[in-house]
Amino acid sequence: MTIYVDKPLWNFRGVRHAHMVSDLSYEELHNFAIQLGFPRRAFQGDHYDIPEYLIDEAISLGATQVSPRELLSHLKGAGLRVRPKDRDV
Repeated sequence: MTIYVDKPLWNFRGVRHAHMVSDLSYEELHNFAIQLGFPRRAFQGDHYDIPEYLIDEAISLGATQVSPRELLSHLKGAGLRVRPKDRDV
């Protein structure tokens, strides 16, 4: 029952982004994303891309920052991992 964000390593439109996932359910992730102002259409199949400037806010709301490897481990462990080739996005 935790939301995880990894380190912002990916650049998009001049802003570094991290990934944000849940280890419980997509519903938990969507509800958390709403608190940060993300529309549902920003969902990337099993995660949200979160800009670096929102990471501190996510952590203040209860997210835990982990390494990219740890984030993927939590996602797989929860059975919520969707391989990129299988995403609808």
